[in-house]
Amino acid sequence: MDKFMNALLLKRFSLLQSFILLCVVTLIVMLVVITMEFVLAENLRQRFGETDWVLPSLVATVLLTVAAGIVTMAVLFYRSKLKRPLELLKHASENISANDLSFSISYDSRDEMGELISVFENMRSQLEKNVKTLWRSVEERKQLNAIFAHDLRTPLSVLKGNAELLSTYLPEKKLSEEKVLDLVHTMNLHILRLENYTEAMNSVQKLEDVPMQHQTMDTISFTTVLNDSAEQIAKQSGIRFVSNSEYENTTIQVDPYIIMQIFENMVANGTRYAVSQLNVHYDIQEGMMKITVSDDGPGFSDEALLKAVLPFYRGEVWDASEHRGLGLYVCKLFCEKHEGSLQIANGTNGGGSVTASFRTQVDK
Repeated sequence: MDKFMNALLLKRFSLLQSFILLCVVTLIVMLVVITMEFVLAENLRQRFGETDWVLPSLVATVLLTVAAGIVTMAVLFYRSKLKRPLELLKHASENISANDLSFSISYDSRDEMGELISVFENMRSQLEKNVKTLWRSVEERKQLNAIFAHDLRTPLSVLKGNAELLSTYLPEKKLSEEKVLDLVHTMNLHILRLENYTEAMNSVQKLEDVPMQHQTMDTISFTTVLNDSAEQIAKQSGIRFVSNSEYENTTIQVDPYIIMQIFENMVANGTRYAVSQLNVHYDIQEGMMKITVSDDGPGFSDEALLKAVLPFYRGEVWDASEHRGLGLYVCKLFCEKHEGSLQIANGTNGGGSVTASFRTQVDK
């Protein structure tokens, strides 16, 4: 039957053309069969003479032939033009209902059903792309929220520490006016950071979209703020903090909030592995500011040297409440956003060392 249908080349015709072709073929076949039935009836009449049963039998046979021809034509039309594409559409619809878009459908025909299958496949492909895009957007949002939650801890810790310092020593007048102003200035800076975080969480869809806000900063004031944050972080872990620099006071153009976020992540990572001391080294050369944070811990493993900047890499540390594996990943992204880079190494005397570099305009 399939060979017969292929011989008719129905795949090349539209539904209407196929229907007309089948009608013509069926009509021709029925005419041939009915003609043969008339010939047979005439032979019977000549053999048995005028009888009462020949004519009614001929009429009944012709009606049966017509009915059989119509039914056969309908079956052929359904099997050749409708059955296969309807099965494909039904199977595809069941897959989509089951949230399975990892399939494709095709139907080799030039008729309307072939066009419908092609349109359906395009719709499935576009739907799959949209679902993947939505999934990536949700994952990026979840990752961004995790990073914001991770980085909110440091400014909150600084604010809490400075508030406790003021509430403890200010009533006893053990703090100089200059020290109080320094603490208030640091608290205001971190409050501004929290405001920026809040605004970014409402507007930013992925980490790469965090806007840059360059400001003019003098290096002594800026590194003092950084050191204050580092001391707060190191103090919470009972680690000694030491810093040094290789430049004189100058003015630089940087995004202080981005750099503070990088710096605090580096310090938090260093204190996690330091045994007793954390060192920070500042340097400015050829339009690049470099900050190196090193510790006296065991250093990075061979695997960590390759994977530490990957998101959610935690090495052998699995305490999710303390370490989400996002700190160095954030550092790397923000360094690159600031036209710099992040380098991870082990010190010559042991311990881990992380160096962040940023491009900056230096005004002496």
